[in-house]
Amino acid sequence: MKSYSETLSTIYFGRSSADRLYIHEKISCIPITKIETGNSKRAFSIIGYSCEEGVKRNQGRMGAVNGPDAIRKQLGKLPNHLLEDVAVYDVGTVHCMNGDMENSQKDLSELVSQTLNQNHFPIVLGGGHDVSYGTFNGLKEHLSNSGSIGIINFDAHFDLRNNQPEDLTIVNNSGTPFYQIAQDCKQNETPFKYLCLGIRKDANDRTLFETAKELDVKYIMRDTFRIQFHNEINAWINAFTGSVDHIYVTIDLDGFSSAYAPGVSAPSPMGFTPDVVLESLKTIMGSGKLRALDIAELNPDFDVDNQTAKLAASLVHYVIHDLP
Repeated sequence: MKSYSETLSTIYFGRSSADRLYIHEKISCIPITKIETGNSKRAFSIIGYSCEEGVKRNQGRMGAVNGPDAIRKQLGKLPNHLLEDVAVYDVGTVHCMNGDMENSQKDLSELVSQTLNQNHFPIVLGGGHDVSYGTFNGLKEHLSNSGSIGIINFDAHFDLRNNQPEDLTIVNNSGTPFYQIAQDCKQNETPFKYLCLGIRKDANDRTLFETAKELDVKYIMRDTFRIQFHNEINAWINAFTGSVDHIYVTIDLDGFSSAYAPGVSAPSPMGFTPDVVLESLKTIMGSGKLRALDIAELNPDFDVDNQTAKLAASLVHYVIHDLP
């Protein structure tokens, strides 16, 4: 895997303690192939996807390539409330070499599959939202057709752009991953199950809404995706999770309002808030079907006081502490 690099333990730092009170004292940076099967009750493996080629192709602003390490730096400072028999690893980063995003996605898929084969829960840090094509395929490879996979995307965008248009002006990019997955599902005669939370009209043209309708995509618009409607949102989530065997969650940070996430590829003040995402994640995790998670589109070049990186790190912190 030429595009792979191990993670240096020095990327994780923070306060020191005698009782491993902080995540940087809990996490181990080891390649997945060197981790011995232990007695851990649960193991999480963090994977970096250092790629902004998809953002570049999608005409977004550059900088997402540095997203994984920016999240790592903030995660290490957070407190550790995990039990001793819960392990947290960082198993390295996949890099995009010479603009070859497709090969990076294949390498990510392989690494995600290896992680799942070790009974670790993979958490992938991006990088552009093209990360999803790699994460999904890694999960699919691991499951080997043993049950249906439902995708839940926290995002302002459908990311259903046609990667095979007649004018050939669009190729695979950060806006095409779920269209690519849908086409793969059609070819393999498997169901395409996709739920989007936080969709906005000002973030998707009408052809994307038409594509969503053709593919029977379920979605909740931003004006409904609010904490005061959490009972209705949870009902949608429960109906969706009940219709599939496994769940893959992807969180696009540009779906949040720029008041919370200024450091993204496509910021907007009209996005959603962290509280409704946490409430929704609680419901998803409660289903017992969550198998993989990734976080996309952090752009530290435009972050303010590491606010967006801290948000991403807190989301990771929440999942590793509250996943049943």
